[in-house]
Amino acid sequence: MKLLSIAVPCYNSQDYMRNCIESLLPGGELVEILIVDDGSSDQTGIIADEYAERFPSIVRAIHQENAGHGGAVNTGMRNATGRYFKVVDSDDWVDLDSYMRILEAIRIFVEEESPVDLVVSNFVYEKQGNIINMAMRYRNALPVEQIITWDEVKRFRKGQYMLMHSVIFRMDVLRESGLKLPEHTFYVDNLFVYVPMQYVKTLYYIDADFYRYFIGRDDQSVNEAVMIRRIDQQIKVNRLMFEQVDLEKVDNVRKRRYMLNYLEIVTIVTSIMLIRSGTIENLKKKRELWQFIKTKNKNIYSHFLRGFLGVTVNLPGRFGRIVSIAVYKVSRKVVGFN
Repeated sequence: MKLLSIAVPCYNSQDYMRNCIESLLPGGELVEILIVDDGSSDQTGIIADEYAERFPSIVRAIHQENAGHGGAVNTGMRNATGRYFKVVDSDDWVDLDSYMRILEAIRIFVEEESPVDLVVSNFVYEKQGNIINMAMRYRNALPVEQIITWDEVKRFRKGQYMLMHSVIFRMDVLRESGLKLPEHTFYVDNLFVYVPMQYVKTLYYIDADFYRYFIGRDDQSVNEAVMIRRIDQQIKVNRLMFEQVDLEKVDNVRKRRYMLNYLEIVTIVTSIMLIRSGTIENLKKKRELWQFIKTKNKNIYSHFLRGFLGVTVNLPGRFGRIVSIAVYKVSRKVVGFN
């Protein structure tokens, strides 16, 4: 029995995927590594087959026509046989000691038949050119190494959220959620962590810097210029977050508050990118997005407008946009992304 299925979406990843896979192999027979070759045109598929041949009981190479990151994650979920599921992007890697701690915790959950819906750990922004890299940790919000419910979750700080890099879902939770990510769409990681969260009842936090999130390539999806070019995909994901989860039906007050705050920050990022682009067309799209939110849920719309960031991104006129961008730049330096 595999404790953990790890999906590695790969698209033209020949230059860096080996580093990712090598960091995952020490999991041995406890894990299955699903390398999803998403229609690559370079040596990615050959490298995937090489690892599958060398480690047949650990690595599976899956080849498919290009479906984008979401399509590759869907394929990983569909083929997973482990009790838990993790996504590790092909340009990222994991820390060995943290990896062993996480696998040991999952082994105990399974052996003692005390399944935990969500395992959370830290991730580190491995930003190109930085001497010191920032880590996203959760010790202020989550008790360490305790099985908890949402009633024991404390407040998260602004900009502090459980992202794809920090979560490992129990496979049954993903199945229950019916999660299916849109294909040929970037930024689906927001849906991956948001939609199943409504089904999470128990959590376990390991205060270890497990996931190493490489950031800084010019073609990376979180590069600001790339985000602006792909803004329609960001809007699509933002809208799907509203459409696929009815927050008023979320069964726990603290869970609902966390999910509402996460939805707010995604909406603010979308709005800022639309403002940052400076085009009349994108400013119109921002107005349309906020009108969509108002139509979809007036309570959420009002809540967002009462917040500092919601007010900031909706300041009128050219001066308002200048203020919005200035606030964004300060936030970017504090949080450390892009």
